[in-house]
Amino acid sequence: MSTELKLRPIESRDDAVVAAIIRQVMPEFGASGPGFALHDPEVNGMSGAYSRPGCAYWVVEDGTGRVLGGGGIAPLDGGEPGICELRKMYFLPELRGRGVGERLVRHCLAFAREAGYRTCYLETLSGMKQAQKLYSRLGFQQLPRPLGATGHFSCDRFYALDLTA
Repeated sequence: MSTELKLRPIESRDDAVVAAIIRQVMPEFGASGPGFALHDPEVNGMSGAYSRPGCAYWVVEDGTGRVLGGGGIAPLDGGEPGICELRKMYFLPELRGRGVGERLVRHCLAFAREAGYRTCYLETLSGMKQAQKLYSRLGFQQLPRPLGATGHFSCDRFYALDLTA
């Protein structure tokens, strides 16, 4: 990650900009209708939603303090204990292709392991090809169907990573 980019925990002052990033990026990939994460109630208050035990969300900011993206970990809704979900990882176009995604995913996975999770799950879309390449490179395995009960019925790609290996 470039030295001018900083990864830090989300704060309440970031809530509006993170919500705006999610609402801008998801439609770029055709993810604007029902069954997508941009309609989750937590989008409007990400700092509060990720302040619970076993949850964390980080933002990426540039040298001027401008937030350009973020991503986090939380227990998988409707999932078995020990399974977390990599959630709401979205970047503005100017941040993509700079290795920040890998840095953030690795950071999230380190948190997940420290928090005692055994499996990390994620949902995405077939059109998010660069993200899928990253997930595969980091050892995530594609699943035939979703886990848990996220309500994201419009997602069509599902992955999991064994955090104990």
